[in-house]
Parts: sequence; structure tokens; C-alpha cells
Amino acid sequence: MTTATPAAGKMPRQIPYIIGNEACERFSFYGMRNILVQFLITSTILQEVLGPGREAEAKDIMHSFMIGVYFFPLLGGWLADRFFGKYNTILWFSLVYCAGHACLALFENSRGGFFLGLGLIALGAGGIKPLVASFMGDQFDQSNKHLAKIVFDAFYWIINFGSLFASLLIPLALKNLGPSWAFGIPGILMFVATFVFWLGRKRYVLVPLPPKDPHSFSNVIRTALTAHRPGQGRAGLWLAVAGLVLAVATLALVPTLGIVICLCIALVLILAGVGGGTWLQLERARGVHPDVAVAGVRSVLRVLVIFALTTPFYSLFDQKASTWVLQGQQMAMPAWFSASQMQALNPAMVMLLIPFNNLVLYPALRRMGYEPTALRRMTAGIAFSGLAWVVVGLIQIGIDGGDPMSIAWQILPYALLTFGEVLVSATGLEFAYSQAPATMKGVVMSFWNLTTTIGNLWVLLSNAAVRNDAVTRNIASTGLSEAAFLMFFFAGFAFVAALAFGIYARRYKMQDHYRAAA
Repeated sequence: MTTATPAAGKMPRQIPYIIGNEACERFSFYGMRNILVQFLITSTILQEVLGPGREAEAKDIMHSFMIGVYFFPLLGGWLADRFFGKYNTILWFSLVYCAGHACLALFENSRGGFFLGLGLIALGAGGIKPLVASFMGDQFDQSNKHLAKIVFDAFYWIINFGSLFASLLIPLALKNLGPSWAFGIPGILMFVATFVFWLGRKRYVLVPLPPKDPHSFSNVIRTALTAHRPGQGRAGLWLAVAGLVLAVATLALVPTLGIVICLCIALVLILAGVGGGTWLQLERARGVHPDVAVAGVRSVLRVLVIFALTTPFYSLFDQKASTWVLQGQQMAMPAWFSASQMQALNPAMVMLLIPFNNLVLYPALRRMGYEPTALRRMTAGIAFSGLAWVVVGLIQIGIDGGDPMSIAWQILPYALLTFGEVLVSATGLEFAYSQAPATMKGVVMSFWNLTTTIGNLWVLLSNAAVRNDAVTRNIASTGLSEAAFLMFFFAGFAFVAALAFGIYARRYKMQDHYRAAA
């Protein structure tokens, strides 16, 4: 396999293969995800769960699946950076992805077979997720990096192009053709995605794997935590140990909270303990490792704080495929329409908002003397997601009061949430790549995807909380239903996160880690 060299200052010719792959892959993913809750509620897979509990169980399964999808980027990023490179890792995980779709289509009435399919899709989709955008970034260097923002926006636009048609067509397939076709069609598109990606194999820029580095990210962290200086304490080491101990202790809560929630909490505790401990003692790595390596670790740790502060946004955003669908099923709509199809509004609006923002909104803000930097856009995006949930909470109050509500009322919260998504997610892709040191591209992009895992953890924790009698009594005392209360809770969560993000962003120093021109 050859390694192509990009023409200086020009758009790389191999980009269409990556964009085409992403369009088909996103159709396959959103097609199956957007009907998952609706299918589980009506299928025999959850037949032992009765009444409202089935909706809650279906919602938990969907968010647990999303946790897996955004956890496995850690594995994909590590394998790509250490062993196989991005191209090979993407190709092989894509085949696992195809096998998962086949299981969903073949085992619609088998709990074990269907959940195996969900697991394989989580592994395959998660494995490639941090790599495709990063692999696309590898096709650029300093000579044409000015084109990268255009392509990252196009990349995000095509994601939503695939999502739009999946959201419109797959709910109809489920209704008229049945689950086998509804899950089978996305599987066919995933096979096409893999084939399109393979077709570009001779044109891609393949950045070689770095040699084993004694000054790597993990080695610098190890030195920082274990180095001892006479007369100084070891607060950082003890903080890291405390994180590990608490992570292990969390497993004792599995009977109460479930294995998925406990593993996610353990992961958060490990990241917080090791990351915080390293920050406290990072200067001890100087002398053992070069200053540039120590600076690189500090840069990544700063980026991880930014990532952590975006997790509340994803706790709101991913519930449009669960909480908002369940709300929509309580609203009036035409007989031919499905509540799942409302999700098509999201990608349709994204495709309009990305060019509107780039061609109209951002230039207008610059003329007014306000530069819409990446971090300013992300701050505003988190706040807009909170506004969306205020509106959807007000809609829920109307439904709970018995007022006949048309599903058209959901258009406004979808518009607000989508505007927030464009400001956070589309911006975050390019931000994550540009801030990652060269040897950590795949892993840093994995941590960016991990923000969605933690976002879905907050959802599972809130769902678990409202199953507690004391909590439900307190909610009842507010005069709100559980659904409405949680909607306003998540709105407040987003507003607090936006404030914290904005404060931290004011002190963050932007980095530039694009490759040097060839």
C-alpha cells in the first residue's frame, strides 16, 4: 500500500472516499439507533417487563448501548496508535460493525442474538469513531490546513446527510416492512461504507506509527506520579491511588446500580485521580523527560478538562432518541407519521445551519468586532441545549395537564438543540484534532468521543435516581411529573456546565498541532 503525498495548498483528492464512507456509515448507525427504543418497546425481547417499566428499560438499553459506542474509541485509538495504524484499524473494525448489523436483522426475536448484535455494533462503531475524523485530518499538512476547517464542516454535514435519510426512511421500514428489513437496510449501507473506504486505499496519506518513545504520554505520567523529591510530599500519587481504590470500591454497587453504570463511574474516578495527580506533580518529570514532552502532557490534560465540561451537553443531546421520542408518542400526529421521524429535523437543520453559520452568522459577528472562537461557540452551544430542554419541559407540562398537543410543538426544541449541536460537536471535532500532539491524535480523539459516554452515564444515573421512593416523593411535591422534572433538571445541568465551560475557556491557551508541510 502506498503513502500518497498531498499537493501543496490543494484539497486532497482522497477526501471524497472518506466523506462517502462516513455518509453511508452514519446512515447505518442512525438508522438502527433511531428505531431502537421504539422497537424494544413493541418487541418480544422485553416481554417480561410490563407497563411503564418497559419504556424505562428500553431507554436504559439505548443509553447503555451509546455508552459502549463511545467507550470503545479508547480501544480503537490505542490499537491504531500503537499497532495497526488508522487505516487498518478502521477497515477491520468496520467488518465487525457489519457483523453486528447482520445479527440485528437475523435475531429480531432472540434476546441473546439481538444483544450480541448491539455489542458488535458498539465495538465496531466505537472502534472506528475516533479514527475516521483523525484519519481525515492526517490528509492535511501546514500547506493546506486552511482547507481542513471546510472539510471538517463538510464531514459533519455529510454525517447529518446520512442521518436525515435514515431518520426519515428507517422508521417507515420498521412500520411497513418489519424489523428484519429495518435493521437489514442499515447493514447493507455499512457494507457499502466499508467498500467505499477500501477503494481509496492507494491514495491515502498514511502517517507512519511513531517509534517506541521513552518520553511518551504514559511514560511522562508514570514518572510524574512516581518521582520523589526530598522534602516534598506525594499528594499527586496519593490522589491517583485514591482514584483507583474508589474505582474498585464502586464495583460493590453493581447489584444496586448495574454493571454499566458502575464501570463508567469507575472510569471517571480513574481518569480524575490519575489526571489530577499528574497535574499536581507534573514538574517532577522535567529532567527525566524533555520539556516538550512535559508540555505536551500538560496540553492534553488541559484539553481533557474542556472535554469533561462538554459531557452535560451530550447527556441532553442523546436523549432526543429516547426521552423526546417517548414524549412524541404522547402527542397528536398523522397516522402515517412516527415519533421517531421527528429526529430527521436534527440533521436537516444541521445541513442548513453549518453553511448559514459559516457564510452569514460568523462573518456578521466579526464585523461587529466579536470573534466567534471555537471555545466561545462551544460555550454558547451548551447554553442553547439548556434552552431546548426548558422548552421541551414546558411541552411536557402541557401534556401532563391533558391539553391536546401536536407533535409540531417539538420543532422549536429540536431547532434550539440542533443549533447547540452545531456549535459544540462540529466545532469540537476540529478543536480536538488541532489540540492533540502528533503522537496522541488517536487517543485524544478517543477522549473526545468519551464525552458522550459520560454524558449518557448522567442519563442512566438520573433514571436510576427516580426509581428511589424518597426521590419520587420529593418530585411529586413539586407538582411536576417525573418526566417534566427531569427535563428541567437537565436544563439546569446544561446552564451550570455552560457557565463553568465559559470561565475555564477564558484561561485556555490554544495550540496548533497540524503536521509540517511536506
